Amino acid sequence: MSPTSNADKPAEREEIPSTLERSDQKAQDTYAAALENAREEYGSGARAHQTAWAAVKRTHEKVGDHWEPKDENGPSDERSERTGGESAGGVDANATKDHLYEVAQRLEIEGRSEMTKDELVEAIQKANDRKTAQARED
Repeated sequence: MSPTSNADKPAEREEIPSTLERSDQKAQDTYAAALENAREEYGSGARAHQTAWAAVKRTHEKVGDHWEPKDENGPSDERSERTGGESAGGVDANATKDHLYEVAQRLEIEGRSEMTKDELVEAIQKANDRKTAQARED
């Protein structure tokens, strides 16, 4: 295999991560297009995939085992606005507390009414991870 064979290939359907397979077409198309462009710029390594995920996180937020369109496009958390640090794992940490509460309600997170905004983000992230792991087992 030549070193550029993956970089020359468009993002194939089987390359779409499982959480995106359970998401809307726009999320899948965003990832595929960003991955293809990132491969041209960075090659086929991890940086290309990180760039594709960053594109998805600007338009979508992770809810359970899939991605849903955000009310407003933009960075999902402080980490995605700069380099370094930990991200919120696809949770739209910049959303209002009311929005995060609604997401927590849909995910049936217990104790949500007593949680701060940061606690809601963390609880949603954990619930998302559990739902994703469950979906991958099915």
